[in-house]
Amino acid sequence: MHSMQGFGLTGKVAIVTGGNGGIGRGIAIGLAEAGSDIVIAARNEEKTAGVIEEIKRLNRRCLGVRCDVRNRDDIKSAVDKALQEFGGLNILVNNAGVADGVAPQSTAEEEWDRVIDTNLKGTFRFCQAAHPALVKTGGGKIVNIGSQCASSAMVAHYAASKGGVLQLTRSLALAWANDNIQVNAIIPGWFRTDLTSPVIESEPFYRSVVRRTPAGRFGEPSELAGVAILLTSGMSDFITGQSIVVDGGYSLMM
Repeated sequence: MHSMQGFGLTGKVAIVTGGNGGIGRGIAIGLAEAGSDIVIAARNEEKTAGVIEEIKRLNRRCLGVRCDVRNRDDIKSAVDKALQEFGGLNILVNNAGVADGVAPQSTAEEEWDRVIDTNLKGTFRFCQAAHPALVKTGGGKIVNIGSQCASSAMVAHYAASKGGVLQLTRSLALAWANDNIQVNAIIPGWFRTDLTSPVIESEPFYRSVVRRTPAGRFGEPSELAGVAILLTSGMSDFITGQSIVVDGGYSLMM
């Protein structure tokens, strides 16, 4: 029988890619509040430094590692530093991603490659690099960040990358079940982040999103912490290969 203590993450170590802003920051702080020590793997070291201070004020250990998820050496370094500094790895949150709104007929091949390489291949690379460390600690949790665009088919290259993330999540959940690694995905709807700021600044588009969302607003990144804590805690030991939508009801109107 589980008690509410099953949601606690004390003694756990989590890597959050892109954890220095937006959704990643909201999840990283939420995991720290639940007791986890955090490794922020991201490119912008100045932004990372600010989140490190926030997490340390929660009396949790936090390490920042400069990391581009398109670079295998960066990924290996992030995992190695987590092991060296904290002695193990229990949780991986694959949040780092890029997007733009270019129409498919105008998308350059280089831009297609950048989005796929970051969002899909970057997620796979990090999962692959973290797998031995998770196995060594007796299992663990992987949470991949998808997007409602994967089902709504907005923006071809971004939708393709996030659709791939959801299928990758299912495949890894099946492949690594015997390793006691649960792999799940969170599908955010419209949240206030740097990536969505152009939408928010475009009042007609912003108002159309809000009208279509039963909650009547955009989400705040901190509102993803609850589902992230669930999927990284012992309370989700029998949940794997699933994609949980957090969108204020937006998908109900599609």
